Amino acid sequence: MFHRALAAGAVSLLALAGTAGAQTTLTIGTVNNGDMIRMQGLTQDFTEKHPDIALNWVTLEENVLRQRVTTDIATSGGQFDVMTIGTYEVPIWAANEWLLPLNNLGEDYDVDDILPPIREALSADGTLYAAPFYAESAMTLYRTDLFEAAGLEMPEAPTWEFVAEAARTITEQNSDVYGICLRGKPGWGENMAFLGAMARSFGANYFDASWQPQFEGEGWRTAVTQYVQMMTEYGPPGAASNGFNENLSLFNQGRCAMWMDATVAASFVTNPEESQVAENVGFAPFPCGIDNCPNNGANWLWAWSLAIPAGSQKAEAAETFIAWATSRAYLELVAENEGWANVPPGTRTSLYENAQYTAEAPFAQATLNAIDNADPSITDDKPYVGLQFAAIPEFQGLGTAVGQQMAAAVSGSMSVDQALASAQAAATREMTRAGYIQ
Repeated sequence: MFHRALAAGAVSLLALAGTAGAQTTLTIGTVNNGDMIRMQGLTQDFTEKHPDIALNWVTLEENVLRQRVTTDIATSGGQFDVMTIGTYEVPIWAANEWLLPLNNLGEDYDVDDILPPIREALSADGTLYAAPFYAESAMTLYRTDLFEAAGLEMPEAPTWEFVAEAARTITEQNSDVYGICLRGKPGWGENMAFLGAMARSFGANYFDASWQPQFEGEGWRTAVTQYVQMMTEYGPPGAASNGFNENLSLFNQGRCAMWMDATVAASFVTNPEESQVAENVGFAPFPCGIDNCPNNGANWLWAWSLAIPAGSQKAEAAETFIAWATSRAYLELVAENEGWANVPPGTRTSLYENAQYTAEAPFAQATLNAIDNADPSITDDKPYVGLQFAAIPEFQGLGTAVGQQMAAAVSGSMSVDQALASAQAAATREMTRAGYIQ
């Protein structure tokens, strides 16, 4: 779940203080992606306005961040004053009273300007518990020049059948380009975010209406079989270790013809300062596996968001920082320094009504369409909230365990049938132990 990367590195600590005598220091746990790194570079604007608040950044790789913040909040560790979390954690943690409500973001903050699907995903009982820094759905990114050279035309609604054939054609015609790049790194928010969406495009969910796991059903079997085939025949070597960051780097180096991932990647692959192929990128919806993708298509819904753990002794300062970092004024600050195309996407209605943004960001409408068409609500055949994840506490561990089986299938150490059988058995045990299956 995306996750825009500029800088790697396990931990980055930056102490930014407006004055030597700052009264309050906020420790902020965040993910090592491009938007967050950019925000750290712009925080002089915040500290100049709030010289009594200093900022201490703990910047972590995505899987590590999730482990650290989950452990900290579940044990009331108090390590962080502001946490970067997502749409998975918010409903669960709010129900456990682990988060403070964001009731004092300021008169000019305009909570109603947050895109309705995102605001709803970050609220519980109508109360906002996390403010979105950027939000995303899923899309297809592809090289228009390679498609033209191969005599291919991307459909308005691509199918996985078309994608596989296009990947084969381009791989055969280009010795230095991989036909497709997809997430292989195991993790509930890494390869399982992608595979959860791909399986849904074939009509499958993680669990049926009775909470029975579906991994050995037709939808998952078809999706994983095609996924492994594309990764092993048309993807880069070592694909089982590649997550969002690694595929972004490959695409920007001109090594990938197609990449299905988070909409948030769009501004990076079209930025000529970061991408060698910026002038030759096209956008299309996430592919369908069957006619008229079920459940409003195969989109996902995610927002990297800022929240305050309950029991915080620095809640007022933390909410002041969150209001600054997720405001319309912050978007204008980024635009002033980096250009409108590089502002954090997917959060505010006003951004998509801004003619300057839509003119400079060729991916704006595609991003908005994907978010608007992502409905994570409970349905007759899906008893959980979520699209690429299931918003239940058990999913974090279960999703990562299943992701390891899928990565093993990509690396060749396990067959697809073995991986799916192992995933089914593990999920059935966990859901029975947790009481979902009687």
